[in-house]
Amino acid sequence: MAREQVDVQGAHGQTLSGVLELPDGPVRSWAVFAHCFTCSKDSHAATRISRGLAERGTGVLRYDFTGLGESDGEFADATFSGDVADLVAAATWLGERRGEVSLLVGHSLGGAAVLAAAPRLASVRAVATIAAPADPEHVTRLLAADSEELRAEGSACVRIAGREFRVRQGLVDDLRDQRLLEGVGDLDAALLVLHSPLDEEVGVDNAARIFAAARHPRSYVSLDDADHLLSRREDSLYAADVISAWASRYVPVTPPQRTVSGTSTASAPSEGTTGRPGAAPADPAKATSAGEVVVTETGEGPFAQEVRAGRHVWTLDEPPDVPGGTDTGPTPYDQLLAGLGACTAMTLRMYADRKKWPLRKVTVRLTQEHRHGDDATACVAGQDGCAREFDRVVDVEGDLDEEQRGRLLEIADKCPVHRTLEQGVTVRTSLA
Repeated sequence: MAREQVDVQGAHGQTLSGVLELPDGPVRSWAVFAHCFTCSKDSHAATRISRGLAERGTGVLRYDFTGLGESDGEFADATFSGDVADLVAAATWLGERRGEVSLLVGHSLGGAAVLAAAPRLASVRAVATIAAPADPEHVTRLLAADSEELRAEGSACVRIAGREFRVRQGLVDDLRDQRLLEGVGDLDAALLVLHSPLDEEVGVDNAARIFAAARHPRSYVSLDDADHLLSRREDSLYAADVISAWASRYVPVTPPQRTVSGTSTASAPSEGTTGRPGAAPADPAKATSAGEVVVTETGEGPFAQEVRAGRHVWTLDEPPDVPGGTDTGPTPYDQLLAGLGACTAMTLRMYADRKKWPLRKVTVRLTQEHRHGDDATACVAGQDGCAREFDRVVDVEGDLDEEQRGRLLEIADKCPVHRTLEQGVTVRTSLA
């Protein structure tokens, strides 16, 4: 899939930092994802669900609310009403440049925001909420310990999820003024409510209240033992699967394409889409030439990388015991060993087939004692960190005599990757 960094103008002129997750093929529909309170567009849930929807043909805009992540503004000045206005502005921005937004997805307070924003967007045909409160005022319980200071001083520094934020009394007053359920009953769109019965942050009774207030078509799906933040990868991907399948009944299959300044957005980035340095091209698959490998951060943790070679895509990461590692794929050292092992097996196969030897199967087992995370830390600190020895065991199966087996062992040392590693290479590095 392609990922494009964009800047979106908020309701009050501020710049909101966003990411467009785009399918490999045609875009079947467009969606906007609203993240949870004090989270960001790069949270596990926002990233995984948006990418999961993109894998199934939905283009998704996820962005940072005002004062969070990389967006402009001060969080202290933010209100729920302001976040809803920004959500409408973001959906309008996407509709003018790519295609009408037919699906809104919101997590936690972002779920309340999409319920409030949907009536203002005529193109929206489906709304999905994940662990959403039935009343935005629910959030004020997070501020209860500082309520006296808020009333007395007009603002207070509060600690939420291990991070400090300054909030103003205006946020509390705005949350208390909301009448979310009154609007849910008039929602002119299909509604999907996803919630875990074990959610300790926003109880499942909130899902029941939202569901009861809505008209048909409405649906409810239990997220079983998921936590509030959907921190487990399988829970986020399950939510993406369910939302995609459910929304396919309600959203347009082929939304109209927009043209900005005479350029069709189906084939090129539209005017007004400003990518920051290092942003991925609109279609990395087309930018990958023969022999070129493109590696891009996925945004799912600090280390996860998407690797693309031609039409092939896979992920590299660090294991969970490395701080920040999310184990979404093998490590770079694993990948290096895999390249050596695959090259060894291929070279033996080519040689045996040319000799017409009865080689039935080749298995290569490789190990090395270094951990990539440790070596990376050492290198950043200016120390020597690299793996210098690999152990390779080659298992050749077939009706081979000892002379043939011995020759295959010699050929293993002649595979191109083996010779490249032994002889060394020169890496020329430049900034794009």
